[in-house]
Amino acid sequence: MSAKTSKAGVAKIKYTDEPIKARVIKDFLPPPEELAFREEGVKVTLALSRKSVEFFKSEALKHHTQYQRMIRKLIDTYVDTYAESPGTRSARTARKRVDG
Repeated sequence: MSAKTSKAGVAKIKYTDEPIKARVIKDFLPPPEELAFREEGVKVTLALSRKSVEFFKSEALKHHTQYQRMIRKLIDTYVDTYAESPGTRSARTARKRVDG
């Protein structure tokens, strides 16, 4: 047994008297009630490419989840990123409504 390991075979921690550089970070975790909240789902029929479905099925298997849940999360993330606030439409969207 070396001097660096204890009887259990685990390396001993050597502590020093150096100052700790700590900082407080804002709590970013949602409260439990938000984690339990389930958003109302709407059933849709959607035709996806075979390669997309196979990809999500393969990834879902690796991560022990459902592929539909992964696709739903992807779409929700896209919406959260690109959704405009109500009443503010891009010129392109407004033009489509007028021309359409």
